[in-house]
Amino acid sequence: MTATLPEAPAAGRRVTPTARLVLSADADREPWLTARRRGIGSSDIAAMLGLSTFGNELSVYYDKRGELPLESDDSEPAYWGRVDEEGVARRWAASNRSSVRRVGLVANVDRPWQMCTLDRRVNACPIEPGAQCALEIKCRDKMKAPMWRRGCPDDVLAQTLHQADVCGFAHMHVAVKIGGNDYRQFTVRVAEHEQLVLDLRAAAGALWQRILDGRPPVLDADADPDPLLDLYRRLHPERSGVVHIDRDDDAQDALVDYLAAVAEKAAAEKRRKGAQARLYAALGGTEMAVLGDRPAYSVDRRSKQHADLARLAERWPEAFADCVEDRAYDQISIPNDVRKRYAA
Repeated sequence: MTATLPEAPAAGRRVTPTARLVLSADADREPWLTARRRGIGSSDIAAMLGLSTFGNELSVYYDKRGELPLESDDSEPAYWGRVDEEGVARRWAASNRSSVRRVGLVANVDRPWQMCTLDRRVNACPIEPGAQCALEIKCRDKMKAPMWRRGCPDDVLAQTLHQADVCGFAHMHVAVKIGGNDYRQFTVRVAEHEQLVLDLRAAAGALWQRILDGRPPVLDADADPDPLLDLYRRLHPERSGVVHIDRDDDAQDALVDYLAAVAEKAAAEKRRKGAQARLYAALGGTEMAVLGDRPAYSVDRRSKQHADLARLAERWPEAFADCVEDRAYDQISIPNDVRKRYAA
């Protein structure tokens, strides 16, 4: 895909002391996705810092340059987050005797590349009458509850500080619904994080300059590999041709590391099964082993559904055709002679 340099956001009416409207809240999803490529948004900040499971600094770079498909997050958590957003906003407004409204995508007046989409603008601040502020809304899984025990998690803190910096707010409100029925609310004050705000602005500005210059960022060696794997699959959905790595030391080192990891995984699985067999041997015909008066381990009978696809295709071909689909996936294939050459 050919890179398309992002355009500067169109100048709209000023909606805060330091921000102008780029796109109204009632805009369709595709124009919104396109418009947010013109700058660094609050969700980009979390990815840029390695705090997001959905991206990293490199994926932000390729997305802003138009080298990735224009995709919306249609996952179940994202869908229900959008559906539940209005309910959480109403809960916050009722709890704080205030009212909120949607605004849309906004950009900083002096730094147009610095953008954000405010979940809700607060009409009457409950803690500082007359102050201008906004509300960030989150819906999180119950397993994330411990992360909210002492305040906002790092990714949410970074997002809200970025939004406050874009809009010139002294504070932001945050409301979260955890696990469907655990409501909590917080206030993020810029004065308590002044240096962090400056650091976030500088890091985002540096990334934006790289985007304009066409210089991809270099990630740390210990960066989370899952977003990277997802990035490369989206960046190159179709593959053809060859690349010579005779003088590419990094690629050859990666071959060694990959083969070593595969061997370690196989050895670990063999050890696991060997230990499992010894555990069964110790049980004999019993179902539980104890240490003193406490259970040590047991064998529990479980079951799971299994579909016999061959029988389904033979007996009910229409049902098979309607319910079974092929899903393509990528797999690294290494010839045996290469495996022997690079095996650790």
